[in-house]
Amino acid sequence: MSERKKTDYKRPSYTPEFKAGAVRLIVEEGRAVSQVATELGVSQTALREWVVASKSTPSGDPESGALTASERAELARLRRENRILTQEREILKKAAAFFARESLRFAFVAAEKATWPIRMICRALQVSASGYYAWLSRPESVRSQEDRRLKVFIEAAHTRGRGAYGSPRVHAELKANGIKTSRKRVARLMKDEQLFGRPRRRWTRTTSSDPQGAIAENLLNQRFSALAPDTAWVGDVTFLANPEGWTYLAVILDLFSRKVVGWATSKTNDTALALAALNMAAQHRQPKPGLIHHTDRGSPYASADYRRRLTELGAVQSMSRKGNCYDNAVSESFFGTLKTELGERFESHSDAQRRLFDYIEVFYNGTRRHSAIGYQSPRAFERLAA
Repeated sequence: MSERKKTDYKRPSYTPEFKAGAVRLIVEEGRAVSQVATELGVSQTALREWVVASKSTPSGDPESGALTASERAELARLRRENRILTQEREILKKAAAFFARESLRFAFVAAEKATWPIRMICRALQVSASGYYAWLSRPESVRSQEDRRLKVFIEAAHTRGRGAYGSPRVHAELKANGIKTSRKRVARLMKDEQLFGRPRRRWTRTTSSDPQGAIAENLLNQRFSALAPDTAWVGDVTFLANPEGWTYLAVILDLFSRKVVGWATSKTNDTALALAALNMAAQHRQPKPGLIHHTDRGSPYASADYRRRLTELGAVQSMSRKGNCYDNAVSESFFGTLKTELGERFESHSDAQRRLFDYIEVFYNGTRRHSAIGYQSPRAFERLAA
């Protein structure tokens, strides 16, 4: 893995749908460009270009430079206030799990006082600084102090895992942040605080195969690993409910890093949906000929159009045995994780699209720790292997 040459690097190309999703995080949800760049693994320059391209700058906009001295002073004041508000939002985001009890808020102040001023943290958490100092003076055993400190970081790790992490992933999150403790202790403290991972769903069959479709040989034979990126992909389709009907989701995952390299949604489950996910993966990853592309025997994957596109990419098609979900276990596992952690009912088709972009591109690819790759996120795993 580490012997890959730097010349193998390919500058990623992003689909219009990906760019639109990234712009929406900035424009509609108000996230900072730097934050979104980190979450998606995209350069800030590219993000700014996408935002500019998404809408023309009005002539009276502050960025046009046509401002009076008083307007510039007011803009500077607003920017200063915005920086303070941004800091407080960061504090609140990190401390979201600790509002239930005042003692936990004080514990958060103690844990984060090196990051922000104590009075700023107290103001953001709506506790008094005097109360915090009084809390500090109360006698407490060393073990209890350490448990209290750990609970702060455990709840923060659980929150960063969007409430889905059990003790193994919470322990990995703590370890990655330089906090040394045992997994058993993490499990005990999580039980004390009523923090649990979300239980996995049972597998449900969603594949509709075409008895007349072309069937490819099973090249993986349940060997779900790869020595390098873009040498073996797996794909599948699932459905999600909304009042308008169904939102179908097609995905392509890289077996090397478990990263979702291509995905698409549609109100209909057809070849066009599967092709959209494949084309996104091909555009973003630019795989070399010889890639193994594994799916079940669903009719979209057996269609002439899909097989033609694989031939154009130089990919070798592989298919599961009939009715054997274990032959495509990685895709099935991903869908189980997604429906457990994100849910499978949405307000509308557009709501599903918006939330899926955030879950897949921001959380799953960029943050969520995966047990198959040493409890790292797919994007971090690929960076280390580059």
